[in-house]
Amino acid sequence: MKILWSCAALVLCGLAAATPSSAAPVEATDARGRTVRLAQPAQRIVALAPHLTELAFAAAAGDRVVGVARFSDHPPEARALPVVSDAHHFDLERMLALRADLVLAWDSGTPREAIARIERAGLPVFVAAAGRLDDIAVNLAAIARLAGRTEAARAEREAFAAGLSAMRQRRSEGKPPRVFYEIWDRPRMTVSDRHLIGEIIALCGGVNVFGGERPLTPEVSREALIAARPDLVLGGTSADRPQDFAARWGTQPPPMNRWPAHYIPADLIQRPTPRILEAARQVCTHLDAARSGPR
Repeated sequence: MKILWSCAALVLCGLAAATPSSAAPVEATDARGRTVRLAQPAQRIVALAPHLTELAFAAAAGDRVVGVARFSDHPPEARALPVVSDAHHFDLERMLALRADLVLAWDSGTPREAIARIERAGLPVFVAAAGRLDDIAVNLAAIARLAGRTEAARAEREAFAAGLSAMRQRRSEGKPPRVFYEIWDRPRMTVSDRHLIGEIIALCGGVNVFGGERPLTPEVSREALIAARPDLVLGGTSADRPQDFAARWGTQPPPMNRWPAHYIPADLIQRPTPRILEAARQVCTHLDAARSGPR
């Protein structure tokens, strides 16, 4: 009996020795400049925005996600997860019931008082920001680190970095097209160059006609838009279909109805995740066509 017990003890000790990294402390610095430290990699993650859900899956931590924000629809398996928040509310009690050990929050989307309340309840919060395209890789790496999936997420990180690098190396010939990007139509809203979409337009060799505005997403009057003289219109909301977007612009008063209008999937370009490169390529395609066509 002693021999059997000794063997069992040796096996258990061996298992513990073989997997020390799985229980090792992990840490990452968030958008607030705070270091989020966990005694071991997160096992039960809650994401408070659809793009954070997507980032967690891209960081090879999708199997650790136990709660998501409304409209978390990518990848498809995220749709089956419990919803704990939307743009205006979050359910702290449900987060606690889900035994979350890491909450992913959005610096410009999750209210500060909500973050403070979650932290007072004892849940660690990592706050992500995405002011520039490079921040996507930073967030991806941080989430992978906090979930103990750094190596598993390496291929995704490298693919995104390579895709972004390739786009930055492309060269455009000819006069830069002037672009109006619509993110909402009632009221009509656009983006400044402080927004990721503004960075994408510049990356594709275009000029954002409202790029110099101070607000991140300024409202635009019809008069200001006509005075801006765009060569083409891009954009669309998640409720639009490609044909609806073009048709709506075709009903605008002159000269707006003569501007070429092209739909860009909102969930691709407005979510700061690796999939944003797909939207960026579409933007570049439309700008290249405008550059080579009649002006």
